[in-house]
Amino acid sequence: MMRISSVTMFEQGMSSMNRQQSEFMQVGQQIASGRKVVNPSDDPQAASRAVGVSQSLAVTEQYADARVSARNSLSQEESVLDSVSDAISSAKTLIVQAGNDTLSDADRESVSSELKGIYETLIGQANSTDGNGRYLFGGYQESDPPYVSSDGEVRYVGDDQVKEQQIDASRKMPSGDSGDAVFNSVPNGAGYVARADDGNIGDVTFKGPNRVDATADGYGEAYDVEFYEDGGEMRVEVLDEAGDPMELNETGDTSLAYSSLENGDVPLSFAGLEMTFKGDAPGDGDSFHVAPAEEGNTNLFRSMEDAIAALENENQTPADDAALRNTLSSVSRELDNSLDNVLTVRASVGARINELDVVDAVGDNRTLSYENNMSELVDLDYAEAISEYSLAQVGLQASQKAFADINSLSLFDQI
Repeated sequence: MMRISSVTMFEQGMSSMNRQQSEFMQVGQQIASGRKVVNPSDDPQAASRAVGVSQSLAVTEQYADARVSARNSLSQEESVLDSVSDAISSAKTLIVQAGNDTLSDADRESVSSELKGIYETLIGQANSTDGNGRYLFGGYQESDPPYVSSDGEVRYVGDDQVKEQQIDASRKMPSGDSGDAVFNSVPNGAGYVARADDGNIGDVTFKGPNRVDATADGYGEAYDVEFYEDGGEMRVEVLDEAGDPMELNETGDTSLAYSSLENGDVPLSFAGLEMTFKGDAPGDGDSFHVAPAEEGNTNLFRSMEDAIAALENENQTPADDAALRNTLSSVSRELDNSLDNVLTVRASVGARINELDVVDAVGDNRTLSYENNMSELVDLDYAEAISEYSLAQVGLQASQKAFADINSLSLFDQI
């Protein structure tokens, strides 16, 4: 029969009791922390995977913060663009009103004053800031006003590049638009705009140009419509960009008698365009420049400045009246193009906000997936843990009782 020494029994009892106490404390730590992996040694594989999931979750949260920032910027821009479109519409209404034949110089001066108010409002909107004092339409130059006034003209001094936000792993989104894209541009397909030469001396006014055939030869190029006297007859010709006269009818004529246009009843046709001219006495050398909208004046503020200046001039002669009406006609079309451009940019802003909503939904689902994975890896099942806690407690108490009973045994008890 093998004899077991008292030292061996003591050591075995202590070892069993320490093991039970360690298991009991470990379960207690899990319950207290709510995590089944308190230390990496508890489950090295789960701890390693949890680190990767945690990093992915942190990156996803950073993208979510970027989307919040982008949405705030775009929402502010959309609000400003809404005000800008209202201001341009009001200016267009005043331009139409200013063309009324019954208005006097004083009446036009009053219209000019209203236009000045809208003009100043537009400058203020172009220099709008966000809640942190950063200019919305300055691009990367967000600390200084993008539009400055000098010598009676408003100029853009901001950056053509716009800030972008990394809203997802594979998507960078512009969080704004440059002032150049909003206030100094026209939309694609804006058509043509005509402007009368400042030196015109006749009373001829124009309407158009209107597009008839965008597939015609020469459509998309710039032209000059010029009036000249030949043998006592006033004639009209159209010069291309090289200065060469265009053929204006099927017989190959490069000039027409002004009278053949029948004072606005017969259009002048060239390069897929039509223009009508009215007036009793065109001046020798009078000209009108016709160009695609993107090649002409695209500056909203210059259009407003031209209209204000024209309305403030005294209207004393037929030539003065023609100059006013031609300017208002050009400005009216330029304002239409500017309004279309602002609405196009605003639609782009709305599309980006909608995209943010979609990416937010995807990001929320991704976050939920990461959180579920993290929970499966490290979170504690309380029902199971409490059961283990009770068993560990019973085991510890049993080992303590056994240790005490064994250590109290003595041969003297048997005497």
